[in-house]
Amino acid sequence: MKESNSHQNNAVHANKPTAAAIPPYMKAMSGSLGGIMEACCLQPIDVIKTRLQLDTSGTYKGIIHCGTTVANTEGVRALWKGLTPFATHLTLKYSLRMGSNAMLQSAFKDSETGKLSNRDRVLSGFGAGVLEALAIVTPFEVVKIRLQQQKGLSPELLKYKGPIHCARTIVRQEGVLGLWAGAAPTVMRNGTNQAAMFTAKNAFDVLLWKKHEGDGRVLHPWQSMISGFLAGTAGPVCTGPFDVVKTRLMAQSREGGTLKYKGMIHAIRTIYAEEGLRALWKGLLPRLMRIPPGQAIMWAVADQFIGLYERRLLNNAPV
Repeated sequence: MKESNSHQNNAVHANKPTAAAIPPYMKAMSGSLGGIMEACCLQPIDVIKTRLQLDTSGTYKGIIHCGTTVANTEGVRALWKGLTPFATHLTLKYSLRMGSNAMLQSAFKDSETGKLSNRDRVLSGFGAGVLEALAIVTPFEVVKIRLQQQKGLSPELLKYKGPIHCARTIVRQEGVLGLWAGAAPTVMRNGTNQAAMFTAKNAFDVLLWKKHEGDGRVLHPWQSMISGFLAGTAGPVCTGPFDVVKTRLMAQSREGGTLKYKGMIHAIRTIYAEEGLRALWKGLLPRLMRIPPGQAIMWAVADQFIGLYERRLLNNAPV
């Protein structure tokens, strides 16, 4: 048995170019497919999280109360407010995240051994998070949050009529930079999240299933879901304040000329002074209800897609 395992390990190391041979665009495609599935399943939780984070008067008593209040007063459809920008944003975000992470990992790999150190894996994840935050996440989340904070369903009573109208209104009234409100905490949140997530996902795959990237094996969807779920839990706890500050900065309009929050540090200090330390983790529970399950869904789809490509086109390994 030991001999067999030794032969398998030798085969993996001998076949090390396999992982590098998976094109970044294939990983980008796998991420986009996972993002579409995640958005459709978990949008209501994201709406509830946003409403809780913007609730400074105690209107909502908790997750269930918030969800039922929104559904009762605005209709069930309101729980899917902002779905179009959210789904588009997730699709593009995961494409860029997975693709850029693959490119960075390839750049960081040791040219002789083909191995990637944990430090370089963390740096690759952080770099991917920063890129997605600046290129995609910030402007899409500004639009999504502005749409989600609106109450009611009557179009004539809403300032923003839809995602395109919202983006145009922000640019007209606040300038192009209005779409990048809250960029600093978004960069910190996403960079930290992805550094932890990619590192943890690889670690859980190896620890739980003895799955190494490029070994030709394809995890069962339920195995990918467990690894993805566990990998997605640490980030929200560590980056809660960045997420709350990001939401507050994105939600405030520059139309009146005066802003309550002047930037990331000022927002943290103001929220702490006015609402207490716990307010910096508002919406944490719905984030934990959304992000780990979202990562479970995304990785279940992405691993199957990449595994199919890796097995059939690269390794020609049997099922």
